[in-house]
Amino acid sequence: MWGVRDVQGAIRFWTEALDYRTLREPDVDWAILVPREGHGPQLAISQVTSTAHDHQRHHLDLYAFDQEDEVERLVGLGARRVDWEYPDDADYIVLEDPDGNRFCVVQAGEVANHL
Repeated sequence: MWGVRDVQGAIRFWTEALDYRTLREPDVDWAILVPREGHGPQLAISQVTSTAHDHQRHHLDLYAFDQEDEVERLVGLGARRVDWEYPDDADYIVLEDPDGNRFCVVQAGEVANHL
């Protein structure tokens, strides 16, 4: 479950970010997202009262073969870069979705310790 304060905003962001669609008509406080085509994990979105800055709700790593292009695409969809102290060998960039939930875009094919 992906806890958010703005369900409709999360649907707009994550369907574009992941190339997903809603499984069925979303409720006011709940939605299930599935891959637009083919099979893959479903993502449940639920309205919560906590803010992402007060309570870390979850963490998601997205792996990309072209990390910088993917970061720019996600920023164009409404994500924000996070001021983060990165180690020298960091293979990830920390972003926030429009609801303030942090996630990482990781360079695919490389393994490193991160969040």
